[in-house]
Amino acid sequence: MDHSTLIESFAEFARHKNVDRPTMIRILEDVFRTMIRKKYKTDDNFDIIINADKGDLEIWRFREIVDDNSEDIWDYDKISHSDAIKIEPDFEIGEEVAEEIRLLDFGRRAVMTARQTLIQKIKDLEKDNLFLKYKDLVGEIIVGEAYQVMQREALLIDAEGNELNLPKSEQIPKDRFRKGDSVRAIVHRVEMSNGNPKIILSRTSPIFLERLFENEVPEVFDGLITIKKVVREPGERAKVSVESYDDRIDPVGACVGMKGSRIHSIVRELQNENIDVINFTENLDLYISRALSPAKITNIKLEEEEGRVSVYLKPDQVSLAIGKGGHNIKLASKLVGMEIDVFRDLQGVEIEEDVDLDEFADEIDDWVIDEFKRIGLDTARSVSALSKEDLGRRTDLEEETIEAVLNIIKQEFE
Repeated sequence: MDHSTLIESFAEFARHKNVDRPTMIRILEDVFRTMIRKKYKTDDNFDIIINADKGDLEIWRFREIVDDNSEDIWDYDKISHSDAIKIEPDFEIGEEVAEEIRLLDFGRRAVMTARQTLIQKIKDLEKDNLFLKYKDLVGEIIVGEAYQVMQREALLIDAEGNELNLPKSEQIPKDRFRKGDSVRAIVHRVEMSNGNPKIILSRTSPIFLERLFENEVPEVFDGLITIKKVVREPGERAKVSVESYDDRIDPVGACVGMKGSRIHSIVRELQNENIDVINFTENLDLYISRALSPAKITNIKLEEEEGRVSVYLKPDQVSLAIGKGGHNIKLASKLVGMEIDVFRDLQGVEIEEDVDLDEFADEIDDWVIDEFKRIGLDTARSVSALSKEDLGRRTDLEEETIEAVLNIIKQEFE
């Protein structure tokens, strides 16, 4: 393989990989200088001239002519007079010899190695560029096409054919992808794995929800409305606190849109995740009250030093404050940054005889009692106050189990 064939084939490969001309020339020169150092120990007195467009390569070695008996004769940049006149008969001591080195002088094996090195350097450059590109995109939404869906992850490809990884842990529980599906997610992180960039996406990150609001709500995108905080239980519920810097703009109304037009598209993207949009305020009592919506609070007791707050609600509001699976109170706690404890406010309420659910441990299995407690029902009357349908919707219990529990409670009060 002569130098023109080598350079032309490399240039074609580089163009296919969208490598710019200056970078291509730099890589070529680096590889040829490595070849020179292997053969001549140094490349300090060599010039390399490359014309990638024409496939031209010139390598020139420069040395000063010295007397055959000179002590400097063994220096890398010196040549004896007797050797110099073999190149050009009229050379004299003190002149500089410019000798052209042909690529074939390095040997066929060295040339083939150079070709492989050039290709590998382009591939390494491509990996570095991919890593840097997606490093700058961390936290931004991208769209990929699903091409392989496995139990633990889904593999997507971007518009340029690069592989993107969406782990199961970063998917919304209700996500079901098929090959060819268009998938939206944010770039969660980028890392190097065995020398290859690994791009990890997420659909469960709060930032994903924040970016969706930016896409759907122009006021958020323009900075007229600020998203103060986002907390999520992916696929179940989310709370978003917003604030407007323009008194004429209602931030909640703008985010929800006319008849929910703006937020509906976000909800669909998140597999029907229930999204509460609330007004941010510096008034902590009011902020906590809004965070626990739709429940209505009768009293709040703050213990800021301990990072806790006690809220008191009418008995019929307790289950609303806690929410299905405890999601509402958990997210409210995250949103305000404090641990929220819920208590029944019985003031002004006619107190009826009640029995703690634990008292029924001999008749009702512990795991069934725990399931009722999980949704904020820890007494017999709090359970019997709800219909069989409501209990079925809020818990994971079978209809027969709920009916049996209600019969046991009914017999107790009879």
